[in-house]
Amino acid sequence: MTEPRFGESFEILPPANGGNGVPRSAWFRNRRLSTWHRPYAAALIVLDFIGVALANLTTVSRLGQATSGFQHQHTLFNAIAYLLLPLAWLVVLWGNGAYDRRYLGIGTDEFKRVTRTAVTLIATISLTAFLTKVAGDLSRFTVALSMLLGLVYVTTLRYAARRVLGLLRRHGRACHQVLLVGSLAEALEVYTAVTRNRNAGMIPVAIHLSDGYPTARTAECPVPVHAGREVVPLVHELGADTVAVCGAASTEPGELRRLAWQLEGTGVDLVVAPQLTDIAGPRVHVRPVEGLPLLYVEEPTLSGVSWLFKNLMDRVVAGLGLLLLSPVLAAIALAIKLADPGPVYFRQSRVGREGKTFRVWKFRTMYVDAEDRLAALVDQNESDGLFFKIRKDPRITPLGRFLRASSLDELPQLINVLLGEMSLVGPRPLPAEDGDFLGDVRRRLLVRPGITGLWQVSGRSDLSWDDAVRLDLYYVDNWSLTFDLTIMWRTIGVVLRSKGAY
Repeated sequence: MTEPRFGESFEILPPANGGNGVPRSAWFRNRRLSTWHRPYAAALIVLDFIGVALANLTTVSRLGQATSGFQHQHTLFNAIAYLLLPLAWLVVLWGNGAYDRRYLGIGTDEFKRVTRTAVTLIATISLTAFLTKVAGDLSRFTVALSMLLGLVYVTTLRYAARRVLGLLRRHGRACHQVLLVGSLAEALEVYTAVTRNRNAGMIPVAIHLSDGYPTARTAECPVPVHAGREVVPLVHELGADTVAVCGAASTEPGELRRLAWQLEGTGVDLVVAPQLTDIAGPRVHVRPVEGLPLLYVEEPTLSGVSWLFKNLMDRVVAGLGLLLLSPVLAAIALAIKLADPGPVYFRQSRVGREGKTFRVWKFRTMYVDAEDRLAALVDQNESDGLFFKIRKDPRITPLGRFLRASSLDELPQLINVLLGEMSLVGPRPLPAEDGDFLGDVRRRLLVRPGITGLWQVSGRSDLSWDDAVRLDLYYVDNWSLTFDLTIMWRTIGVVLRSKGAY
């Protein structure tokens, strides 16, 4: 008898004792092979308890216990502030999925659940105080400050824990060992995506071809390639704890369901990487119709209250930034003028939203004859597409090299933001005379270009043109206020490390 291939099974019912099926009793299910989340979640529980207790301690030390209405009930007050309230946070955090392994370690869902917990507790405490006689013993300002500080402390401690987890994952620990299942092209696409960010904690260990057999091309693959094997034994042989079904392999009738059956009770995670690889979770919804799960893809939201708030935030931050940074801007302008004769600012036509052109503001970082010397350097171009980048470009002044590494040359673009020509976060503004805005690239023009963006925090000049376009389109298709704030936060670390700046 030949060995079954992907998705095939000769059994109508899974064996009752585990193996390639789920045990009959849920009490005896095999534990998941991936266990990194258990000690991590335990550490988060301790950190969350400490964070809430510290928030209450800070509130009491600032406002005094008398403001809380418990002047003569110190023991009760301490029990509520340092035991019951932290425990209530833990319970609501657990109820909101803040310890669910699916949301830990990467993305913003974890912090959304922490924020939801704070809002839930504020509403619950307010309602309890209103309906009971405790209302007279509570200071509304004290409760609000305690909840706000609790949110800040818990979020900060969780972010610190995530940084530690990221450090471990960069050394190959606390990671998922993944077997990719699908065609070679689709598996390699998923391989590139999950290995681009090592903080994701996914390490592909092999590819299992769902169609065909290894060819000469597979010899160049970064991981071993298998075909004609049963998935479950191959998973155990490789020591993998996760199976990722890629692209079209996830749409084969019945095969994904059979694979899920085979993996039941083995402790192996099953994930699906559909062909919608550049569409984020908030736009994707699964709605069952007569037992058939349909994947709905919503249109990107580029209008409405959130979009209005983004524009308002751009103008306010740009105005305050220009005001507060005016001494820095003046010092840089003076330094440029003294270091090299010529204009302080570099003005160039760029393409903005809906194809409208505008003049971008930047500090000049090159010698005044840079454009004349460009033709002699074309052969040394280290980039592709519409980029022209040389790591040691001789046209850049010594001061300009420092300004580029520190991204200080971008600060005058706050003027463009204040004028509504640019945004704080968005795709990179491309020169008008060089822009090839046909096909997919044209979609970048749906939003205003930004001072920073997803490509800046993902490699900047180290990225290829195709990768830069892909990231810009991902931003356009999946924009949200939370996404903007996340990119702005990541920009700080990228600027401090001068990553990809030249």
